[in-house]
Amino acid sequence: MLKTTENQLLENRWDQSKAQNMTESELLLYRSNILGSDKRVTNYGGGNTSAKVMEVDPLTGEQVEVLWVKGSGGDIGSITMDGFATLYMDKLQALKGLYRGVAFEDEMVAYLPHCTYKLNPRAASIDTPLHAYVPRKHVDHVHADAIIAIAASKNSKDLTQEVFGDKIGWLPWKKPGYELGLWLEKFCLENPDADGVVLESHGLFTWGDTAKSCYDKTIEVINTATKWLTEKTEGVAAFGGAMHQSLPTAERRAVAARLMPAIRGFVSGNQHMVGHFNDSEAVLEFVNAKGMEPLAALGTSCPDHFLRTKIRPLVVRFDPAKGNLEEVLAGLPAQINAYREDYKAYYDRCKHDDSPALRDPNAVVYLVPGVGMITFAKDKATARISGEFYVNAINVMRGASSVSAYTGLPEQEAFDIEYWLLEEAKLQRMPKPKSLAGRVALITGGAGGIGAATAERYLAEGACVMLADIAEDSLKATQNAMAKRYGKDVVRTVMMNVTDENAVAAAYAEMAVEFGGVDILVSNAGIASSAPVEETTLALWNKNMEILSTGYFLVSREAFKVMRVQGMGGSIVFVASKNGLAASPNASAYCTAKASEIHLARCLALEGAEAGIRVNVVNPDAVLRGSKIWEGEWLEQRAGTYGTDKDGLEEMYRKRSLLKRSVLPEDIAEAAYFFAAETSAKSTGNILNVDAGNVQAFTR
Repeated sequence: MLKTTENQLLENRWDQSKAQNMTESELLLYRSNILGSDKRVTNYGGGNTSAKVMEVDPLTGEQVEVLWVKGSGGDIGSITMDGFATLYMDKLQALKGLYRGVAFEDEMVAYLPHCTYKLNPRAASIDTPLHAYVPRKHVDHVHADAIIAIAASKNSKDLTQEVFGDKIGWLPWKKPGYELGLWLEKFCLENPDADGVVLESHGLFTWGDTAKSCYDKTIEVINTATKWLTEKTEGVAAFGGAMHQSLPTAERRAVAARLMPAIRGFVSGNQHMVGHFNDSEAVLEFVNAKGMEPLAALGTSCPDHFLRTKIRPLVVRFDPAKGNLEEVLAGLPAQINAYREDYKAYYDRCKHDDSPALRDPNAVVYLVPGVGMITFAKDKATARISGEFYVNAINVMRGASSVSAYTGLPEQEAFDIEYWLLEEAKLQRMPKPKSLAGRVALITGGAGGIGAATAERYLAEGACVMLADIAEDSLKATQNAMAKRYGKDVVRTVMMNVTDENAVAAAYAEMAVEFGGVDILVSNAGIASSAPVEETTLALWNKNMEILSTGYFLVSREAFKVMRVQGMGGSIVFVASKNGLAASPNASAYCTAKASEIHLARCLALEGAEAGIRVNVVNPDAVLRGSKIWEGEWLEQRAGTYGTDKDGLEEMYRKRSLLKRSVLPEDIAEAAYFFAAETSAKSTGNILNVDAGNVQAFTR
């Protein structure tokens, strides 16, 4: 049973030495960032902070009161100054005269731009009235698990009184919006000595006259709730106690690696989805518990939790004691279809005449006893964050069910948030997905020039990338560089020797757990050798064949296995060579192995076509820059073959080409992108030469 200890109480992170010379708006930013830095205070993108600041009106030069409040879609932990909306307080007060009642509260959002201070382009959120009408200078709204555990309990009003007395009030459930803002104002006017209020099934509002006092109060209230829950749950078995035992770590990941590509294939009908796996202690305690299924069926309470995790999760029928994985995989189609039908029925029961059309009916969260939690979303960050939100929901359910009875949102209220027209409008404003959004790519030789350039191209188009290589230091450096540009979520690495059958299979299993499966394979691992045939040893011949022929076979075979499980097609790109088509002196082992690659690609194109798996070849020539195979002996050998020095070799290759141009890693990456993208959806079994023109390599 997990228990909260003194070490888990929130730390007060306010540093007066940092804050002492800040302006009021800077103090708001500082307060927001330190609150959002701890996910026990509020989850990613959840909660709001605000300050009412005296500013100079740009037209009159007079001092006016301006509300600074987190803008729509922001995250207080990472927000910067331009993430706040700024609105004239007098104009926000004037909106009260336009309000026509609860049935028309959504129309008030359209008036918010008319209240904008200094033409600030940051859109104000639906929560703006909740902050504007609280008659205090500084306001925090957070979704701390300890608070929501109380707020989502059956007798949450009584528990709030028991925990906080009269210092923290309570308001019944109300969907966020203009009316709730007026409720908060009324509460504050009627309870001038209160320091905050718990919103049923939602979260916490606290306030203060200074930024520091507001922050201090937020931390104090959360810690008070945490201590109370600790005392009340001492000795209480969470979720009714354990029913299953967790599998060992390696076995959990092995089960997830089998489940995730299968699930991904079912849930990617509308768009490619990316997966995330979580087997943390909190998740395992929940998925193994007797009370897991009935609690999970109740759904989440906090609107932020619900919007990220859907009406309820899907519980996968895995029994860790029996190890019935094959049975589970066989039953997944029926289980997922039953979830879809249940979701459609929920939509039909709750929809209004003007409700948006039915959205994706698949689950976001999949709970697997003994194994953990799997989440799927349109991109890796969203899948991870959805999982984090469900962990918040687990923490809430643990607390609420231990001190009372947990209650989820009523079904109609949940629907009205999920299919809220304002939320739909926000979704419609989302930018169009990039061309490789939701795709997962494995790139062998990923630490080299061509591999890294291809990864860069794919990441820029929204793909997730697994870089595979045997050069550990280079692999790590490449990952760090990519993560800085595109974020840690979307790039992973694996040490993999393409000639090792077990290592290749393990790499695909790792990719399945990290991202859910694979859509694109760029087989790029390579070596190069040069020697007259009479000096070509059997060991040198075999080494070329093992890496450039057998290695390409092994990574392709595993890709086929996963792609067939997913049933979504896929794209395999071989980075071969001009030498696969055009002979070259003193390189018989290399040229023959490259020719083998090309013919293997043709064979695989035939086999993969019926499953929508496309296989194509990119043939580079003389890509010297950033290439690992052009380091050391190969460079010296080729320079010797052509009677030039190292510095003159690239120039020699440039002049030799028909177009008289050097071929760069980025050029090969562009060709690999073409074969991965939908623009080449009708191409398979093809060869694309990227060699600046070489008549010997013409394919026809």
